[in-house]
Formats: sequence, C-alpha cells, structure tokens
Amino acid sequence: MSGVAGQFPARPGEGAGRQEIEQLAAWCSRNNLELNTLKTVEMIVDFRRNTPALPPLTIMNSTVPTVASFRFLGTTISQDLKWDTHIDATIKKAQQRLYFLRQLRKFNLPQELLIHFYSAVIESVLCTSITVWFGSATKSDMRRLQRTVRTAERIIGAPLPTLQELYTSRVRKRALKITLDPSHPGHILFDLLPSGRRYRAANTRTARHKNSFFPQAIYLLNS
Repeated sequence: MSGVAGQFPARPGEGAGRQEIEQLAAWCSRNNLELNTLKTVEMIVDFRRNTPALPPLTIMNSTVPTVASFRFLGTTISQDLKWDTHIDATIKKAQQRLYFLRQLRKFNLPQELLIHFYSAVIESVLCTSITVWFGSATKSDMRRLQRTVRTAERIIGAPLPTLQELYTSRVRKRALKITLDPSHPGHILFDLLPSGRRYRAANTRTARHKNSFFPQAIYLLNS
C-alpha cells in the first residue's frame, strides 16, 4: 500500500499533487508495474472558506473516486482531520476482544498472564498509531477510550497504564529517535535553543496543528 500527498496552491487545477500522481503513473509504466485504479481513491483536505472545485483525477484513463475518508495502514483518516471514525472503529475492536479476556478470567489464569494478554491483544489495538491521533482526540473520545481500559482493569483486578501515559511515553520515545536521526524529514523541526537544553517551540496558529505530533513532541521534550 502506498500514498501520494500534494499541496494545492490557491488556484485550482495547478496542484503539485496531480503532477506527482502523473509522475508516479509514468514511473510505474516504465518499470512494468501496474497501478490498481480500482483500489485507488482521492481525498482532498481543504479548510478554506471558499473551496474551489477541482477536476476529477484521472489515472490511465480511469476516473478516481473522491472520498471523505480512507483507511491507511490500519488508521482511518478523514478529510476534516478529525478522528471520530477511527476512534469508533478502535473502541469497537477493543471491546470485542474484551470478551476473550473475560473468558480467560473465568478459567482462573494468573493475573500476570491476563496482563500480558491485555497488552498484546487489547492495548495494541488501542495504541495503533496513537502518536498520530490521540493528541487531537476530543475529551469525550478520550473518556470513551479510557472506559475500555477501566473495564479491562476490573476484569484483571489490577491497575493498567492509562492511554494518556502510553501516548506521552510513545511520543517522547519517537521524538528522541527523530532527534538522533539527521536523515529523518522531521529532524529539522527539533531546533535546540542556544542553551542546548530546550527545543524551540513550534509556531502554531490553529488547535489542529498545536495538537498534532511535532508540536506535542517538542512540548513534551521540553517539559
């Protein structure tokens, strides 16, 4: 599975994204690869008040449908960059797996094994790409997610890490890896101040950007 992202300028029809797609199709043709246009969709993210109408995207004489959301590497991305759809699916999947945790509890498995099962089978679902979406989740969605964790705690009879704790630790871990990897595209965003102890805060103008990974990562590394 692959994706192409491009930024459209103010005038419609001149987006670099369309050019990238054309170049990708040409590259595939030269290298005897075939794009499956039946499984290809286009999603446009545009927060301008007056959204210009873009011509339909065509790849190899096939018109690509425009969608409001799509699933990429296990994460549902919506064109409004909200995470309700992904969180709904995540909670549903995690709650289904709570059934197996209850069954194991009925068989009197040791608490340690129940915790291992929760971590491998349920927590792994709740934390899929958590560094991407959790910071932008609404308080209501956070409560719904944490409710699943509390249910597992009652079944196991032991405290479990909160999703906020898991999010914080994973963002810090991921951010530290990026700071140590000059080849990473996001490495340049971690700009040390002259003191050498803190990173320059990200310049954000919207809550959407402020709650995204890099501003949150810089904030957590500085805290």
